[in-house]
Amino acid sequence: MRGLTSTLALIVVLAGLGAYIYFVTSKTPDGGSTDAAGKKQEKVFAALQVDTIEELKISTAAGDATILKKEAGAWKISQPLDALASDSEVSGVTSALGQVEIVRVIDENPTNLNDYGLSNPRIEIDFKAAGDKEYRKLLVGEKSPTGADMFAKRNDEKKVFLIPATQDTSFNRTTFDLRDKTLLKFDRDKVDAIDITAAGKTLVIGKDGGEWKLSKPVQTKADFGSVEGLIGRLQTVQMKSIVADSATPADLKKYGLDKPEATVNLGLGSAKATLLFGGKAADNTVYARDASKPAILTVESALLDDMKKSADEYRRKDVFEFRPFNATHIEITRNGQTITLERTKGQGANAPDQWKRVSAPAGDLDKEKSDSLLGKLSNIRAASFVDASAKTGLDKPAMMVVVKFDDGKKEDRATFGQVGNDVFVSRPGEPGAAKIDVADFNDVIKSLDEISK
Repeated sequence: MRGLTSTLALIVVLAGLGAYIYFVTSKTPDGGSTDAAGKKQEKVFAALQVDTIEELKISTAAGDATILKKEAGAWKISQPLDALASDSEVSGVTSALGQVEIVRVIDENPTNLNDYGLSNPRIEIDFKAAGDKEYRKLLVGEKSPTGADMFAKRNDEKKVFLIPATQDTSFNRTTFDLRDKTLLKFDRDKVDAIDITAAGKTLVIGKDGGEWKLSKPVQTKADFGSVEGLIGRLQTVQMKSIVADSATPADLKKYGLDKPEATVNLGLGSAKATLLFGGKAADNTVYARDASKPAILTVESALLDDMKKSADEYRRKDVFEFRPFNATHIEITRNGQTITLERTKGQGANAPDQWKRVSAPAGDLDKEKSDSLLGKLSNIRAASFVDASAKTGLDKPAMMVVVKFDDGKKEDRATFGQVGNDVFVSRPGEPGAAKIDVADFNDVIKSLDEISK
């Protein structure tokens, strides 16, 4: 009997809860939206053009109160501090205001707003659009018993309605959420120099025309993609938190910024941007600051790890600059013999170019074989680098390659050496040698042998 009694009691409780949910979510004159009844939902702020919103006041469940204004097309925070706002974060709020819909009207004339958490709303959004004399308001209370919706009011109306609970993250935005969290602001197109001091080493990269070049600790060409990737990383990285808005000398010492772990200087023509990294913080972050600003921030520690990368990470990895489509002349010397190949223009309309062997025995080359050789040569990349004192076999070259390209205006030269299963390559004017994959070298030899037949 005790089990039966418990079961009956549970049924009564569930029935009561179901009745309450039905009462709360069905008390409406017309139902609402494109709901189960197929009726179209009404927008909370019908005909609102979100791009005309000029002022925002956002009070959140956490107690934050933020005032924002649009100036010259950009959002700025004016309270509780003066700071740039994140346009994407603010746009998330304004877009939600324009899209949020009334799921269902709950009570046209409530007697007690406490029932809905609206006597002291969790979230309040006040805003003015162009032409508004008074603020329009959205007040958001507690979630409905099902958890799928939230109770809300509009302006000074008495009516209580439901909006989707998914909008909670759109409106419940703190001051930190809304501010611009860009760590270092600079014009990427103006960057012409990078100077990084970290882990007791200094890395200096400069722009020479359209090319990036390393000048310290070695003088050599830099890998364009790697350098541009570093600049992009510095430009897009976001702060994780703000530790102090106005740091004192004691703060700098406390957070390891009086003697930085790393210093990054970006040359911007006649200007400069400097980023300093301090000690470790919580949750895989480190302390950092823009040297031109007083605030101390935290950023992901992986960014500091990137600043400690060696110069090899930024050296040019491609052994050759040419590409199969722009090469016009190739000389390959191996085992005391030199093979010379030339590209000739195809005869007739739309006829493909033809590669010929001009060294003995002369003759046309099979297109598939010539394409294979060009592709394998142009794809050789450095896996690592060694200094000039290493044993590389370059004193007795295994192969030497000269390639002319861009109608003969440019030239690639490379010398290959082999020690056991290790293959190295040197280029004129570059320090040390690059170590390459022996399989790539063997593939070139195989293609060369095919052409030599």
